[in-house]
Amino acid sequence: MPRLRRSSLAAVLPIGTATLIALGVVLALVAGDMTRDRPSELASLPGLPGDAPLLGGQPNLSEMDAARARNAAVPFVKGPITPAPRFVFAGSANDRQRATECLALAALAEAGPSDIGQRAVIQVVLNRVRHPAFAKTVCGVVFEGAERQTGCQFTFTCDGSLARRYTESAWEQARLRAAEGLGGYVFRPVGLATHYHTDWVYPYWSPELDKLAQVETHLFFRWPGFWGTKRAFSASYRGNEPDPATLSGGAEAALAPAVALPTPVAGAPQIDSGTLVMRATGGKANFILLSGTATSDALAAARAVCNQPGTCRVLGWSDPAAIPQAFPIPPAARAALQFSYSRDPGGAEIVLYGCGHFAGVPREQCIPRAR
Repeated sequence: MPRLRRSSLAAVLPIGTATLIALGVVLALVAGDMTRDRPSELASLPGLPGDAPLLGGQPNLSEMDAARARNAAVPFVKGPITPAPRFVFAGSANDRQRATECLALAALAEAGPSDIGQRAVIQVVLNRVRHPAFAKTVCGVVFEGAERQTGCQFTFTCDGSLARRYTESAWEQARLRAAEGLGGYVFRPVGLATHYHTDWVYPYWSPELDKLAQVETHLFFRWPGFWGTKRAFSASYRGNEPDPATLSGGAEAALAPAVALPTPVAGAPQIDSGTLVMRATGGKANFILLSGTATSDALAAARAVCNQPGTCRVLGWSDPAAIPQAFPIPPAARAALQFSYSRDPGGAEIVLYGCGHFAGVPREQCIPRAR
């Protein structure tokens, strides 16, 4: 082994010492993180389920103006907002139907017809599903606390708003946005927000949380520290969505008429991912209810359906309520389309995907959306 000259040894020692110091700091930080009492921290966070105050009447104008002034005095957090990860839905077709209805109802009741307002509300619900502080199903989050006199997380579930009625057109648009959220669409402006409120109220927890963004009249917040970081969103979607009609006395009246799951076409080719629900004469045009978010599964299903030579077309939806009965396809169904497969007589294929539902699709393969 060659001997180091004194000058070489002197150059090595500071580097080695610095490395040891840095390693010691890292180990200390890791040890400190491991010794933190995360359950106690979680239990002491402001704005947990069950902490909501008793609902009062509509505030008067002076109270609303005072709340707006107090909210305006609280600064937004500095720096970029970390977007939420894509939501991964792992439930059954029945779970997806119930989750879609609950998300659509929350979006309508909380944000009215606003596109960005509804998407922001949907994102918060999906963020909560993945946070240890909240229920692990979509309907469970939406109706959390609705059975109590105090503690409802979304005020529409316990302030009488369930008596409202919405047009079928409004339901279709809200369901479309809900289906996109369940399929992985991320509304980035609200980041990892788990809380929001209108700017004319001032909940006790509002100044204790990080103020992230404002979307129309709603302000959005995350918890400070670890519980507001991406690492904290470690809970998995549980599935087994509860029936929303059983979660609150008024929910059944508020929900749109239940959408029956499509019946598979008798005698049609079997597919491993999804359900074939419409097959035109000769099998040249087909509608399927998609299952999962893998592009390979959707393509395999289309090829299994198009099991005869010649022209063939397969269109797929993730929301059973959006699937039309036949051609021509109405605008609402076209807007909700998530998969399109066409094969010409020569065998050439054209495949397009809904890029709010499927991840990692090249832009040129995304279904064009109307602006």
